[in-house]
Amino acid sequence: PDVVIEAQFDDNDAEHGQDHLQDVLTDDIKKLSLDAGEKGEAQSSYLFRAKQDDGPKVNDPRLLPDKFLQRTAKVVYILEKKHSRAASGFIKLLADKNSELFKRCAMFSPVDHRVPRVYVSLADCPPDFVTRPEDYSNTLFICRIVDWKEDSNFAAGHLAKSLGQAGEIEPETEGILTEYGVDFSDFPPEALECLPQSLPWVISPGELAKRRDLR
Repeated sequence: PDVVIEAQFDDNDAEHGQDHLQDVLTDDIKKLSLDAGEKGEAQSSYLFRAKQDDGPKVNDPRLLPDKFLQRTAKVVYILEKKHSRAASGFIKLLADKNSELFKRCAMFSPVDHRVPRVYVSLADCPPDFVTRPEDYSNTLFICRIVDWKEDSNFAAGHLAKSLGQAGEIEPETEGILTEYGVDFSDFPPEALECLPQSLPWVISPGELAKRRDLR
């Protein structure tokens, strides 16, 4: 790539054809390589070796510097599953009403597009979902993935609960916390007993004097 050669056809080139042009270009490259420095000598030597039939090929990775090689590996064991396998989203009927799957399953579409769509059982859906699916078009649900076959585009799961209307703060917040596995249940009595019982509670002046105020 350091040398650009412009070749012009003349009458001789037309007579001798492409083979003659190739010979001319090869001679020009050899002449230029003689005048090149250390880098040029290394490149011409590399090209010359690649031309030899009994030598290593150009695409042989052993000839490439380490900086051009991409390290590769493979997963041999799953140590810990980090994803909660839970997602918030919406349910809708399957498109093919004549299929057997339509009678048994609904489609769950996650809000997070990194999560696959999921087949969920109609038994997990509200009782009137099949007859009035439009009533639940804006209702958020929590779905947990239980399986995903290698030959299927969709995972399999079950609906855990209905969160409420999409766009409202409480359902949206609960959906996010559930997806990331955050425990937002009520504190047990043992934890609440450590807090001051007489309210309203304020920090005493003596205690405040010993502390650094970061408010």
